[in-house]
Amino acid sequence: MRNYFTRRQALRGAALLAGAASGSAALPGMASAQGAAWPNRPVRIVVPFPAGGTTDLLARVLAEPLQKHLGVPVVVENRAGAGGSVGADFVAKADADGYTFLMTTIGTAAINYELYKGSISYKAEDLAAVSNVANVPNVLTVASSSPIRTLQDLVASAKSKPGELTFGSSGNGSSLHLTGELLKAGAGIDLIHVPYRGSGPMLIDAIAGRVDLAIDNLPSSIGHINGGRLRAIAVTSPQRSPSLPDVPTVREAGLPSVETVAWFGVQAPVRTPRPIIDKVAAAIHTIVNEPVSRARIAEQGGEPVGDKPEEFQRLIDAEIKRWTAVIRQANVRVD
Repeated sequence: MRNYFTRRQALRGAALLAGAASGSAALPGMASAQGAAWPNRPVRIVVPFPAGGTTDLLARVLAEPLQKHLGVPVVVENRAGAGGSVGADFVAKADADGYTFLMTTIGTAAINYELYKGSISYKAEDLAAVSNVANVPNVLTVASSSPIRTLQDLVASAKSKPGELTFGSSGNGSSLHLTGELLKAGAGIDLIHVPYRGSGPMLIDAIAGRVDLAIDNLPSSIGHINGGRLRAIAVTSPQRSPSLPDVPTVREAGLPSVETVAWFGVQAPVRTPRPIIDKVAAAIHTIVNEPVSRARIAEQGGEPVGDKPEEFQRLIDAEIKRWTAVIRQANVRVD
């Protein structure tokens, strides 16, 4: 039987060959299920906290320049609840197609696994590290009218009145609460924890002197410090903050075990193709080292990082171990 090769079959074969050639030219993992190169539609960064906080602020510092690097809109989407676990769980279960990322924190990536054990459905291995965007020191402050002027003053006062002085944090089980527990253990003092629903209401009471000590991320407090409404007595970072060069570190005050740094980075669903993760990580590295972004981060008391996925993952793994131990030792529970 003669084998006829029709014009339609010839055209179809040519199309298949062209498709194969174009596909082989693309990097593995850089094409969608429809075959279009990534990205070809808006990318979203999920912020697992309300708008206006440090996490939201840093996500928006990142979003505008990132869309220039990617060539598509980058949208910030707030999904708050359960100490950030609602937003983190959403991203962990999202399609791993490079269109959904998480603006993660020390809470969502390290603390919550032990703190909310049994009540959250995502696990550490459900999220892949992309890059640490910035480190932010915590700051210990008192009302400007307080007689306490140094961390040593605070410790001496707490020892003379055990169980009477209070410290406020942005919430029960937050990294700020746990920093207070480290302070209690490191200094051998007894302070009463007063949890608030966010830094805003805590700072109102701190300024009014209704709590003896406030522990906060520096970006939320720096305006009140510079405005003279709060007095900073120590920062928890290994080095002094360039934003508060006259404020000593907790190590300088003799309490090295209280060193903590809040960090804010980007994670993705674990099966997100590695070429996409690498491309976003490289873009973040470039962005946070650009003068405009560095200045915006520094204005908030932050230090730009922009590291590689492997480096960020090592930090996450170490922090999970550290904060799990702190939570268990302090017997911290959330309501």
